[in-house]
Amino acid sequence: MEESWAKAFQSEQMIQAELAREVLDQSGIAAVIVNKKDSSYPIFGMCEVHVLASDLAQAQTILADAEAFRQS
Repeated sequence: MEESWAKAFQSEQMIQAELAREVLDQSGIAAVIVNKKDSSYPIFGMCEVHVLASDLAQAQTILADAEAFRQS
């Protein structure tokens, strides 16, 4: 049975999505980046990090605890 993917993180900046994906990868959670930026107008759209639906809660906890994603 195929497992579905769920959005764990999103950002307007690709580098933030890359950092989130790397943090999850280092924690053993498979993650992919889905680039939903408009190719003609890159100020529109988001970069999303998706994980397996079964890993979503754990991924959100990891990202919430990660220093790189804290809002000051």
